[in-house]
Amino acid sequence: MTGAPVICFGEALWDRLPGGLFLGGAPVNVAYHLERCGASAVPVTAVGDDDLGREMLRRFARWGLDTRFVGVLGHRPTGVVHAEPLPDGGTSYRIEEDAAWDWIELSPALRRTAGACRAVVFGTLAQRFPHNRERLAHLLKCAGGALRVYDVNLRPPYDSLELVWRLAGRAGLIKANADELARLTGVAPGAGSLEEGARALAEKTACPRVCVTAGAIGAGLLLDRAWHWAEGRPVHVRDTVGAGDAFLAGLIHGLLDDPGAPRQALERACRLGELVASCEGATPEYTISAAGVPVPATAPPGEAQRLGDAGEMR
Repeated sequence: MTGAPVICFGEALWDRLPGGLFLGGAPVNVAYHLERCGASAVPVTAVGDDDLGREMLRRFARWGLDTRFVGVLGHRPTGVVHAEPLPDGGTSYRIEEDAAWDWIELSPALRRTAGACRAVVFGTLAQRFPHNRERLAHLLKCAGGALRVYDVNLRPPYDSLELVWRLAGRAGLIKANADELARLTGVAPGAGSLEEGARALAEKTACPRVCVTAGAIGAGLLLDRAWHWAEGRPVHVRDTVGAGDAFLAGLIHGLLDDPGAPRQALERACRLGELVASCEGATPEYTISAAGVPVPATAPPGEAQRLGDAGEMR
């Protein structure tokens, strides 16, 4: 890939899990995994001028992320989400409001960077209030012909379908899971109906690329009316937080790096999502092999990313 960046716009927060605090937020997770894959990723977000915000900036620097466009706000706290794993393998979320990431700003330098970027990644949650909706609209205008990637990623109560359709109409690639696809299209979730749902969503939004993830079953990609599918592989699930974000990063990297090989991009994205699901937290340590396969670090997954409840490193 070239040095032109992928901009990841939206929430930066800490996931409070039973095992401690883990850095997260879908755009941040995507940026982390893009960097691991070899892409240049730029998070556009904001943190508080507090201990959690300073720790987040230290993590970004250690990951090699460009922090120029991460605002530090003295009057808003760093975001926190209370995430609880569910017996069915899913996760429930309680998201604290009026966090720093609700107040993202666009600097002149960011506007210039957007003019040369390869893609802009955005989701639904960070648009929950008007301020960020306006900033995202300006950012997308600055980004010109860059690929616009919309991760539906519904998080109640911030899951207005009116907002979803507005955001989807700006996208060149839409990514949704099977349940989100069913809600948007009315097509019942199931392995046999994913293609039908993807085509319905593509037709309604005039978007040429629709990706649908279906957990352990696999994932599909509708690209210029052709349907591609990758089977899932069994893994021992630790938690699912961030697995979809890792998948999306792998897919974006693959499609930008080799647009003519969508099936290969889909396969590698599945492997990356499965790796993260088998680890604790959304940003485990791993490397990418010469064959493009993610290889977990030898250290226990999650130890390098976990914070204790008091904010200190465990």
